[in-house]
Amino acid sequence: MSVERKNLIRNMKKKKILITGAAGYLGSIISTKLVELGHIVTAVDILKYDKNSLSHLFYFSNFKFLKQDITSERVVKKILRNQDIIIPLAALVGAPLCEKFKKKTVQTNVKSIEILLKYKKKNQKIIYPTTNSGYGVGKKNKFCDENSPLNPISLYGTTKVKAEKLIIKNGNSICFRLATVFGYSYRMRTDLLVNNFVERAIKTKKLQIFEPHFRRNYIHVKDIVEAFVFAINNFQKLKNNVYNLGLSSGNITKIQLAKKIKKYIKDLEIKIIKNREDPDKRDYYVSNKKIEKQGFKAKVSLDTGIKELIKIFRYCDIKFKNNY
Repeated sequence: MSVERKNLIRNMKKKKILITGAAGYLGSIISTKLVELGHIVTAVDILKYDKNSLSHLFYFSNFKFLKQDITSERVVKKILRNQDIIIPLAALVGAPLCEKFKKKTVQTNVKSIEILLKYKKKNQKIIYPTTNSGYGVGKKNKFCDENSPLNPISLYGTTKVKAEKLIIKNGNSICFRLATVFGYSYRMRTDLLVNNFVERAIKTKKLQIFEPHFRRNYIHVKDIVEAFVFAINNFQKLKNNVYNLGLSSGNITKIQLAKKIKKYIKDLEIKIIKNREDPDKRDYYVSNKKIEKQGFKAKVSLDTGIKELIKIFRYCDIKFKNNY
C-alpha cells in the first residue's frame, strides 16, 4: 500500500456502518473493504448459503458479526442504534429464487426495508443497491437512463423497484441500480451470467445460447465496492438520487459475451439454440453517464474479469453454492 493511500485512510473520518446480508456475494467483499479502510462495521446475516465468507474478518477489532434475521422488528430496532450508515444488502436475489419463494421474497426484499425505514433516524444515511433489471425490455436503439420507465418483468425486479422507491421517498439516501455483476467474491455465485458462462466454458468446453441478441450491461464486483466507498466519501453530493452503476464498455449481447470468452478458451464450442426462450427476459443497454459525471467510473473490463474467472474455475477447489 502506498504512503499516500495509508495517509488517506488515516485521515478519513471513521464511520459506524451496518451491513445486512453481509455474508453474501456483494456483502462479503464490501465488508472486507470497509473494515480495511478502518470503518467500524457491523455485519448481519443468517448464514444460509456460506458460513465462511466473513471468516477472514473476525480478527479485526473494528468488525462485529451478528447472526440475526432482519425481517424481525425487534432485531432491526436494536441493530440500528448508533449507526451512521446503513447498507441493506439482505435480499432474495435473482428471478429463479424469487419465483420459488414468493412470500419470503416480499418479506425480505420489501417488508424488511419498511421495517428499517420505520426505525432509522433521520440523520442515518442509506446506500442501497437495487437492480437495473427494473428496466425490463429496453427500446432497440436507445440506452436506458435513470429517467427511463421502470417495467420489471420478474418478482425480483418488482420487489427491488418497490424498495428503491420507499428508500428514495424516505430521503438521506443513495440508490445504485446495479448492472449484472461478475467476478470473484468470498461468497461466490456461478448463476450470474458472466460467471456462469465462464464456468461452463471451462468445465464442458461448450456454451449453448438461446436468444443470443439479448442485451445486458455488466460490472465487476470490485467496481461496486469502489462505488460504495465513493458514495460514503461523497454522500452530500450524491444523496437523494438514483444512479445506474455499470461498466459503460460492458453493454453487449449474450453472443458477444460468448465470443469474448472464446478469445481465451480457443476450443470453446458456441451453439445457438433456436425456438427456445430465455427465462430471463431482460434486454437493454444502460447509460451510466449520470454517476460518471459525478466523478465515478467503473474500470474493470470484461476481459480482465473473464481472465480472472478462468483462473478461479481452472485452478481453485471451491465448492460453489448458488442461491436457488
